[in-house]
Amino acid sequence: MLIKELFIVLSLCAAALTAPIEKRGVDFRWGDEKIRGVNIGGWLVLEPWITPSIFDAANRNRQQQDIVDEYTLCEKLGQDSALKILQKHWTSWVTWHDFNKIKQSGFNVVRIPVGYWAYDSSRSPYVEGAKVYVDAAIDWARSLDLKIILDLHGAPGSQNGYDNSGQRTDTPQWQVGDNVKRTLTVLKIMSQKYAKTQYQDVVIGIQLLNEPALYKNGLSLDVTKQFYRDGYGQVREVSDTPVVLHDGFRRPNEWNAFLTPSDKNAQNIVIDHHEYQIFDDNLIRMTPLQHRQHVCSSSEYYNGADKWTFVGEWTGAMTDCTKYLNGLGRGARYDGTFGGSSRIGDCGWQDDLGRWPQSYKDDTRRYIEAQIAAYESKTQGWFWWNFKTESSAEWDAFRLIDAGIFPSIKNGKVDYKYGQGAIC
Repeated sequence: MLIKELFIVLSLCAAALTAPIEKRGVDFRWGDEKIRGVNIGGWLVLEPWITPSIFDAANRNRQQQDIVDEYTLCEKLGQDSALKILQKHWTSWVTWHDFNKIKQSGFNVVRIPVGYWAYDSSRSPYVEGAKVYVDAAIDWARSLDLKIILDLHGAPGSQNGYDNSGQRTDTPQWQVGDNVKRTLTVLKIMSQKYAKTQYQDVVIGIQLLNEPALYKNGLSLDVTKQFYRDGYGQVREVSDTPVVLHDGFRRPNEWNAFLTPSDKNAQNIVIDHHEYQIFDDNLIRMTPLQHRQHVCSSSEYYNGADKWTFVGEWTGAMTDCTKYLNGLGRGARYDGTFGGSSRIGDCGWQDDLGRWPQSYKDDTRRYIEAQIAAYESKTQGWFWWNFKTESSAEWDAFRLIDAGIFPSIKNGKVDYKYGQGAIC
């Protein structure tokens, strides 16, 4: 197995030019340098809306459309069949050429989601094999002078119940049994490798967990805080690599005084906040102008934290029309096919840029620019979700860049068409 994995890594890294370089300190000016990044979503953690073809093929000829996430893909198809599908996907969905396009588009950091099962798939139907692609991504980034935040996107039992955690479920089980302990075991494996100083030229942060559900009737805040303390401690056993905490859908400033220099001398802590305006019946009804105005009115929500803060996920989408965006088989709020919603307009044209009227292209660029300006004013920067998709134009950075809808970034400056700060 070790020989096989080594062969895969060497094959993937043919474009890599250098070996890990011994560094003294993280090669990124936190607190000074802006993050202008993209997420590498749908790669090492499947999401049906990013790559619907995988799920459509898997569900073909099945009486029930019951393969809805990576967990059920592995569970229903079995280890061997699932591994064949995933290996083909891992080797084709992201390559050095994608990283090169990211670099040439002016981005400076990528955020890479990975599931816990890449390092320990025991007591689950998941298949292992994804971890070697993290190494490939690091080599690609190094060859292009891109930086990486490595993000644990899925935990045992699911930390939020969404398919982006690997397992869609109505009742997240992350804090049940020994799942938190298992998560820390995986993080220790990741930290003992990627927090080493020889990776600090590329890895500028390790995110302990993506989007734990710390909202009403969700997970325990106290248990999550202790998990964050323990995960932070594991990274600090290795180096001073920054540790990223997701705010759990709470205000970033609600984490003030937690893991700060006055709290057991905690150093280099970063808060990740996610900002979407479509997963809510009221927000989805907004006009393009109201979306831009909401960017301004909500900007203080993620301001005022006593730690470095960035917006780790956001989009230019103003509808939830993308196929499977709310989960496979769940419909969209915008056209009233999502449970409990009422119709606002038609879906079907949003995924085809050729059908976008010029007014919608202009409104989308204005909305994107308003968000970039706000995030750069209030935080350390941002990561667009997602770098590419199979078919969703609203979310696809590469398509929007090629169409002139996503602003270019040249010499570290955003090319605002409508004027920085013109909205707020």
